[in-house]
Formats: sequence, structure tokens, C-alpha cells
Amino acid sequence: MITLYDFGNSVCCQKVRITLCEKGIEWQAIKVDLFSSQQYDPAYLKLNPKGVVPTLVHDGTPIIESTLICEYLDDTFPDPPLIPKDPARRTRMRLWSKAVDEGLFEGVSEISFSAMFRERMKNLSPEMREKRFRNIGDPRRRDRFTSSYELGVHSPFVLHGIAAYERAFKQLEETLAEGGPWILGASPTLADINLMPFAARLDYLGLLGVWTDDRPHIRNWWARAREWPSFKRGLYDLMTPAELTEMQTHGPKIRDDVAALLAGLRRGEPAPAS
Repeated sequence: MITLYDFGNSVCCQKVRITLCEKGIEWQAIKVDLFSSQQYDPAYLKLNPKGVVPTLVHDGTPIIESTLICEYLDDTFPDPPLIPKDPARRTRMRLWSKAVDEGLFEGVSEISFSAMFRERMKNLSPEMREKRFRNIGDPRRRDRFTSSYELGVHSPFVLHGIAAYERAFKQLEETLAEGGPWILGASPTLADINLMPFAARLDYLGLLGVWTDDRPHIRNWWARAREWPSFKRGLYDLMTPAELTEMQTHGPKIRDDVAALLAGLRRGEPAPAS
């Protein structure tokens, strides 16, 4: 039996769900509401001491960290294979996992926070807002969220996120130009799956074109990914109308600022003063 402790619009949960769908695995979903701090419930922390989602429990054994969960699923349920057998190609796949985990994860968090979650925080009472920041636990993460709350898109952490996407998309365009139609060739792998939710979030925020209007190979990859059945079942079909509306409402409000910051990065200019 597989249980997934899940939160619908979490990019990390989404890549696990896409993998489960591609493997044809049935799972029981248990919602962990991040906005009511259920991730800090003592019973949940026994499964996932970091207090984050997702957590996958397979036959009583908890598996944490979304990238590791996806690899665990491929090892445990090998068909269809999503990790190349060739060691060199497997390493190439994992470089994309590292790009997501070490750059795009924080990047999408800060861009999303500055676009829409910041508005939720503004509507909280000062006491509830302080409790949310206190509950984050990780001082580095708390500093990022505090900065994005106070400065919005002009937080230096948002600029770091914009730069992380620029590095990844520059590499992705070059990689796809050399082969394709997927990142490692003819078939999708975990390299594609790990990246899909991070492209989807920008798309639903109305921001993806800021990076991809001049990158035709990424536009073709994304059009193919959006129509891939496992993407639709594992991500898009599980989005609520309220989640889509929130992203489509707030994302365009920061598009001009994001575009200006990206243009400055491409010109090698220092970040503008907040």
C-alpha cells in the first residue's frame, strides 16, 4: 500500500504524483494543509522530521525528499523506466535533479511568495503572521520568506530565483537544441518530470514567457509536456479552480518587474535598489 502525504499546489508533491501516474500506481492521498501548519503536527514530524511535504509511505516505511521519492519509485516499480540504465546518461539526468533542488526550488518559492502567498500573509493578523514565520523553523528559510514578505519582488532572494531560472532555461534550450524532444532524447525521464512543476508554476502565474519567448525549443518541450497524460493526471487535473485563479490573478501583477530584473541580469547590471 502506498500513502502520499500531499498538498495540492506543492511543486514537490506534483513531481511525485506525475511519477506515480506514469508508473500506473494507485495511492491514498492524505492532505497536509501547509497554510494551517499541519506539517508541524507531532505525528507528522515522526514521519518527516523536516516538516515538509511530500512524504511517501510504502508498506509502512516512510520515504522523504521528493527527488529521492521519485528515484525510489523507479527502483521499486521499474516499468516504465524513468532513470536511464547507462551511467553517463543517468548522471546527466541527476544534474537536472540537482538544478531543481539547488536552485529552482528556492526560486519558485520566492517568486510564488512574492506574487500570491505574500497577499495571504498580509491578510493575517500580526499574531498569526508571526506564528507562521516562527513555525518555519529553518532560520535561512525564515529569512528568505521575511525578505520576500517585506520587499515583494524586489527582495534579493526573488532576484536569486530569477537568476536560477535563467541558468536552468539557458541550459535547457541548448540541451533540447542538440537532441530532444525530451531532455535526454526520445522518452521522458525524471529529468523532465522534476522540471515540469517548476515550468508549470511560472506558466500558471503568467510568467513563463519572460524566460521562454526567445527560446523555441523550450516552448516546444513545454507544449509536449502539458499534453503528456501523466502530467495532466498528476498535476493539472488535480489543481482546483481556486488555485488556478489565484495564480492567474496575482502572477501578472509582478510580470513587468520580473521582466525588468531578468533583462538587467542579462545585461550584467547590478540589482536595482529596493
